[in-house]
Amino acid sequence: MTEAAAAERFYRIGEVAERLGITPRTIRYYEELGLFGSASTRPKGGHRLYGEADVTRLGELLRLRNLLGLSLEELTELAEAEEARATLRDRWSGTESDAERLRIVEAAIPHVERQLELVRTRQQTLDEFADELSARLESLHERRRELSTP
Repeated sequence: MTEAAAAERFYRIGEVAERLGITPRTIRYYEELGLFGSASTRPKGGHRLYGEADVTRLGELLRLRNLLGLSLEELTELAEAEEARATLRDRWSGTESDAERLRIVEAAIPHVERQLELVRTRQQTLDEFADELSARLESLHERRRELSTP
């Protein structure tokens, strides 16, 4: 174990939940779905302990869920694509071969395309909702003008 790894602070599930403003049950559920953490690295009956990278990852998942209004299925897709990209980044840094780097780039493209598709779908849904609200607001302004005119 490196000195840096030994010095890393670990957090219990309650600390992570409090820090991120969620419940421990949410964290356990995300683990069950395979979105976050892994019970396989914890001894049976052992406490859930999370490093700073785990907390950051969970915070990102929550931010994406809230920002984009993703379903858990969509969030899983997004997380899987991000994990695949992280693996490809590791492969990239482990090679200087242009041919291998080309294969890495080609493998990364579909993952980013899927992530972008999810974001654009949500963006379209938000745009449609904004248009509906704008139309309602215009209708209300028109009614107010009609009712205010003697």
